[in-house]
Amino acid sequence: MKKKYKMNKIIRFGEDVEGYNIRVLNEREIRAAAGILFLATFISLMLILFNENFVPIKYVITFFLTDFVIRVIINPKFSPTLILARLIVQNQTPEYVGAAQKKFAWIIGVVLSATMFYSFIIINGYGPITGIICLICLVFLFFESAFGICLGCKFYPLFFKDKVQYCPGEVCDVKSKQEIQKTSLSQFIVLAAFIAFIILTINLMNDRCSEKPYDILGINKTEQTK
Repeated sequence: MKKKYKMNKIIRFGEDVEGYNIRVLNEREIRAAAGILFLATFISLMLILFNENFVPIKYVITFFLTDFVIRVIINPKFSPTLILARLIVQNQTPEYVGAAQKKFAWIIGVVLSATMFYSFIIINGYGPITGIICLICLVFLFFESAFGICLGCKFYPLFFKDKVQYCPGEVCDVKSKQEIQKTSLSQFIVLAAFIAFIILTINLMNDRCSEKPYDILGINKTEQTK
């Protein structure tokens, strides 16, 4: 009986926290871990684009899949990236979110990373599908780390009837916006004007920005002369 109890403490999803009627996870740790994975994936993709170096992405995919399998099958508290994230944000007050929707989102992560693992590691190939999956993973990780928006969690209500509880920023709860959260017409106009400014700047400065900058200090020139 003791052995079974110990196994239940090891293999489980989410934590029991006083005041919450379901198992929860710390959103601050999740966002930090998403940031770590986003950075690793982004750098790996840049190396492919500029150096045609596929070695880093193969390692990143392997670690990505392993990390998510540990989260979903064993326990999120033993996920290497979440452990590292916990050390990074350990002095911040926890923000609890429902574990159920996070598990569903991470299952999506397992499917995506497993597909990438099969393509890059097993058959050692790439194509439009791998590119699209990489882009989806980057978007999911970016929204999680930058905005605290779990895109995978958005699909949870489509498959499960139980109500989603304890979403980041309490977005699950219907409530009126506070004054500081409201966006005025003038702010929308400023945003639209800035987008128009970006488009205009790109059109006017494209030729100038396309020019290769010269070495102000002449360091590279000196090295070539030597």
